[in-house]
Amino acid sequence: MPIEIHPLSPERWDDLETLFAAKGCSVARGCWCMYYRESGSGSGDEASRRTHRRDALRALAEADPPPGLIGYEDGRPVGWVALAPREQYPRLRRSPVARPVDDQPVWSVVCFVVPGPERHRGVASAMLRGAIDFARARGATLLEAYPIDKAEPSADDGMWNGAVSMYTKAGFTEVARRRPQRPVMRLALVDGDPST
Repeated sequence: MPIEIHPLSPERWDDLETLFAAKGCSVARGCWCMYYRESGSGSGDEASRRTHRRDALRALAEADPPPGLIGYEDGRPVGWVALAPREQYPRLRRSPVARPVDDQPVWSVVCFVVPGPERHRGVASAMLRGAIDFARARGATLLEAYPIDKAEPSADDGMWNGAVSMYTKAGFTEVARRRPQRPVMRLALVDGDPST
């Protein structure tokens, strides 16, 4: 299954909306991958928060670096991964799971969105490979993630951080674990990096 991966841009916004509107993506429609970019709990009712988050992500589609990547199969959007330099995610600083391990400059992978009908076909793994390539091309030296590590299967719509096994297969190693089921994992993007 060849997945073509592109950075989010204003021209690709409609594709992202199509993806987030798909079956199995209700969490994405509420969060719009803005949760970790927010510093507080937000104000207003849930509908206004969703609208604010959607508009904020749309504005970021014009940013450099873009807030994430869209994957396509045969021209249709099938996956999304949110990643950026860690400092663009203020909520990570206070997270009991994902607070900084050290002062190394890292990029963080915080979210995957794959519609229900597209799951269990390797879409998220392809998106992770695309994220690795993208971060490396943008000069990142370390890529960090906060996956789920459970012995029993989890509901698919609760796996937006990805599974440990996916990261392990991509070469990530655990560098911290503050909760039993939530490791911090890293991948060195430059040969010989001593911090992993």
